[in-house]
Amino acid sequence: MLQKIGQLFGVGVVAGVLVAALALPAVGGLGITARNIATGFLNMPSELETPPPPQRSTIYDQNGDVIAEIYDQNRELVKLDDMAPVMQDAIIAIEDNRFYEHGGLDVPGTFRAALRTAGGDTQGGSSLTQQYVKNVLVESATTQAEQEEARETTLSRKIRELRYAIALEQKMSKDEILEGYLNIAYFGDGAYGAQSAAQHFFGVDADELEIQQAAMLAGLVRYPYLYNPSVNPDNAKKRRDVVLDAMVQNDAITKKEAEEAKGKDLNLDLSNPSNGCMPSDQPFFCDYVVQEIEKSKQFGENETERARWLRTAGLEIHTTLDGDMQEAAQEAVDKWVPRKNQSRKVAAEVLVEPGTGEIRAMAQSRNYGPDENNRGETSINFTTGIDRGGSTGFQVGSTFKPITLAAALDQGKGFSTSFGGGGSTTVTGQRNCDGGRLPPWDVSNASESSGGNYNMITGTQQSANTFFAQLQADVGLCETIEMAQKLGLERGDGTSFDNENTQANNSFTLGSEEVAIIDLVSAYATFASGGTYCEPQAITSIEDQQAGETIDVENECERVIDKDVADGVTYLLSNTFDGGTTDGLEIGRPAAAKTGTTDGNAAASFSGFTPNLAGSVWVGDPRGPQAHPLRGVTLGGRSYGVVYGATIPGPIWEETMSEAVKGLPEESLPKAPSKFGGSGGSGSRSNASPANSEGGVPNVVGQEQDAAVRELEEAGFEVSVASNRIQSDEPRGSVAAVNPDPGSTLPEGATVNVFLSSGGGGNGGD
Repeated sequence: MLQKIGQLFGVGVVAGVLVAALALPAVGGLGITARNIATGFLNMPSELETPPPPQRSTIYDQNGDVIAEIYDQNRELVKLDDMAPVMQDAIIAIEDNRFYEHGGLDVPGTFRAALRTAGGDTQGGSSLTQQYVKNVLVESATTQAEQEEARETTLSRKIRELRYAIALEQKMSKDEILEGYLNIAYFGDGAYGAQSAAQHFFGVDADELEIQQAAMLAGLVRYPYLYNPSVNPDNAKKRRDVVLDAMVQNDAITKKEAEEAKGKDLNLDLSNPSNGCMPSDQPFFCDYVVQEIEKSKQFGENETERARWLRTAGLEIHTTLDGDMQEAAQEAVDKWVPRKNQSRKVAAEVLVEPGTGEIRAMAQSRNYGPDENNRGETSINFTTGIDRGGSTGFQVGSTFKPITLAAALDQGKGFSTSFGGGGSTTVTGQRNCDGGRLPPWDVSNASESSGGNYNMITGTQQSANTFFAQLQADVGLCETIEMAQKLGLERGDGTSFDNENTQANNSFTLGSEEVAIIDLVSAYATFASGGTYCEPQAITSIEDQQAGETIDVENECERVIDKDVADGVTYLLSNTFDGGTTDGLEIGRPAAAKTGTTDGNAAASFSGFTPNLAGSVWVGDPRGPQAHPLRGVTLGGRSYGVVYGATIPGPIWEETMSEAVKGLPEESLPKAPSKFGGSGGSGSRSNASPANSEGGVPNVVGQEQDAAVRELEEAGFEVSVASNRIQSDEPRGSVAAVNPDPGSTLPEGATVNVFLSSGGGGNGGD
């Protein structure tokens, strides 16, 4: 202790004499000048904050597997005990062999360095403490001016570093200073700190370094490029041997050990940790997480500050992604729409957990990359809106129709609500939210939908445009728009539906607005949760290593519609698997779903859910679906004349969900609310009413047309025979299917649609 006090007492005098000798060599009264400068030196600011240096941030999935690492500097902080003793010995021997003896000032080295610096020649020779101070000042600089001041080759910088170093020796132990230095020093080739350097050059952790490896690394810090073994191996080897000799002189190793180490080759095992989302196996979800942090005010005052925090704070970011579900989604989209397909079509899919909004999977059939001219490559996340690095949204067709169902049920309309008009109709009298009258709207059904009367059940099963057009007119366009907003929907470009174009959009119910897929699946998840909407959530918590705190990200959920309304929509969508447009796409447990195809088969979509998982799929051409429709395309070795929602999006959803739900408990769908005319039973096929229920639709499948029509009419139903026939295993000309399904409970006088068989098997759909 007395020795250290003595050293510190002399520091001021040494500094004063040093400055005077260098600055005033021809001036008399050197003693007085030195005393004055020494006094000024001791009065200089000495408190130096030593925050952790920049380090890598890591993004994890919900099982703790690494999704990506993101950083400005490749650095991983480790404790001194986790660095091999030979690494510590090597850096001390070559950079400051009296490190454990001085009080922050190595007098001979400092004189030598200061003299050469004053002469305009940058010179090392500073103690490890002084070097640590310089690195701290450089790394903590937040402005260009601070950076330049920390790096300037002036005597004043040397004196300032010395003052901080002396004060730091009183604040920190030698081991703490050494640990800080070995974590902050630059070892070249993009590696900061001993741990990252050991991993980069040798593929080992810092505590596994051997003598010759530690010596090579220690030799790098003076001139990282000159001695870079991957660029200048001969220089690196010579420098390594110099360090080994220094270690012998410092009694760190024996001469024999040094000679043995000199005889070994460099034996590099170069590697670089991935940086950013591009190398990730889940790049688009990774990008979404990055966007969430950079765009959210919760994580900083401005985007620049948040981006720096992400890349320098050594964050451990825990997310909602389920690795198995992500794999299932990625395999499905790649199978049906290969990444580099000639037609440049893309499939995008999102899975979300109802009741939490947590994103379980986010996949698209594209490689992640910056060059949109490369076929199969994009940096745009087609599942999300422009505010999260995505597109401006896409039309989703009939998967938007459940919004109108929710608006109708919310007004108390029942399942028996029906409209006629055949296969086409003209809707008049619609008004927007400002009370303006919209022009007449001519609307017709897709080829898969027949004419005749439809109620909510049959209209949903067959996705009848004429029914939904009239239902929207009955409910009100403004009320339908407001329901969409309640369910978290907006335009993909970030604007609300309160705009001139949307307010004049007769076909709002048919999905003609461009929305983000993640918003659509969140609306479906609201139905699955019984009416509770949750903001999509990708992050559960962030551990800030520098601040020593954990930020928990809470689910943002609120009830937006009554449970009966949500359950009613679920019931209606569950019936689409029973002879409807989703028939044949069951996943082995109760589910509800809806297909979607835009005008002219420009794009196609599919959305559906179980009680504990919702998924949405979109397939189209990001260059512009209307200009590049889904007609006459070949995808995955299959040729398609036209693509509907059940043609490609449906199988993607079915294959994804079948795998994704395996780890989830099987739950029944809610019963059909009796207030809307339901029987209190589920609409899913696994819980359908028996065919012989009193008042139920008779099972006439397989009968000849006349006999089937007669039996249905005798049961009290009106009958509409579709003009187009469908492929079926039933004999040609016989009844292939009825809609709603046999056993469905309908009010007397309701219309039952009859579809005749063309033979050949198979099915199609909107």
